[in-house]
Amino acid sequence: MHIVLIEPEIPGNTGNIARLCAAVGMELHLVKPLGFSTDDKYLKRAGLDYWHLVRVHYHENFDEVLAMYHGHRFFYCSTKAPRSYSEAVFGPDDMLVFGKESAGIPESILDEHWDSCIRIPMIAGARSLNLSNSVAIVAYEAMRQQNFVHLAEAGPGLRMWKNGK
Repeated sequence: MHIVLIEPEIPGNTGNIARLCAAVGMELHLVKPLGFSTDDKYLKRAGLDYWHLVRVHYHENFDEVLAMYHGHRFFYCSTKAPRSYSEAVFGPDDMLVFGKESAGIPESILDEHWDSCIRIPMIAGARSLNLSNSVAIVAYEAMRQQNFVHLAEAGPGLRMWKNGK
């Protein structure tokens, strides 16, 4: 699966998302312009020592992503979307698209792909969730639907805990 961030602005969010991608084996796509340098210390700190596990792709614009991944299904995550992410049926090659923190996915993209737009339900008056939290919620639902394929049953921490260490 793929996570696509259109013009992310906050390095800590992107670092957290990169760490998530590393942990679940998803590819990360960053669509320019980025609101930070990829050498940014906050980006590196948030991703800690996971960067070598992440396959990161950089794109000049979103049209480039659409062209390169023609044939893949795209899901556009937005607070404006008509249906919940839990209603979507995700597959192993899907592209989960998220917009920048301050504005979300551009309305022109949402309008063009309205039938593929999904949202995370929230109470009335709540503007939005943090970007990295939103990515985690949708990504783990997508992984759950695929029975967490390619993920380890238990990490080293659980094995150590069970063995009393």
